[in-house]
Amino acid sequence: MEKYYSDSPEKTEYLGEVLGKKLKGGEVIAFRGGLGMGKTCFTRGLARGLGFMGEVTSPTFALINEYIGGRLPLYHFDMYRISGWEDLYSTGFFEYLDEGGVIAAEWSENIENALPENTVTVTFRLLCDNEREITVDGIDESLF
Repeated sequence: MEKYYSDSPEKTEYLGEVLGKKLKGGEVIAFRGGLGMGKTCFTRGLARGLGFMGEVTSPTFALINEYIGGRLPLYHFDMYRISGWEDLYSTGFFEYLDEGGVIAAEWSENIENALPENTVTVTFRLLCDNEREITVDGIDESLF
């Protein structure tokens, strides 16, 4: 488990980008942290690290955004409104697991029992004002 610190959206995106460059495909990135903690900023960097250069937005209303065109596809889920297995199945989550891309799941606490064993967990914790502690667990090496 590695801890990193960010005091700006740019630093949070950079951490995501560094992680994205290390991914090989098939990973699930489970985000934990409250509203406004930087999950979408981190995902924006993750997409850039995977080679996607387009716009990355929160999947709040769509439930899933697909980012295709980089070296690996990125499937960005918002699990906030998922309250059971039926809801989860309706998102297509299990089909995406077999696609070989990278899944980034916001509000992953809601699907804890469905996450694969080798899930990478990224936890955001507010320290003060704009400073966040970002803990990355489940990868074999430090990001830097």
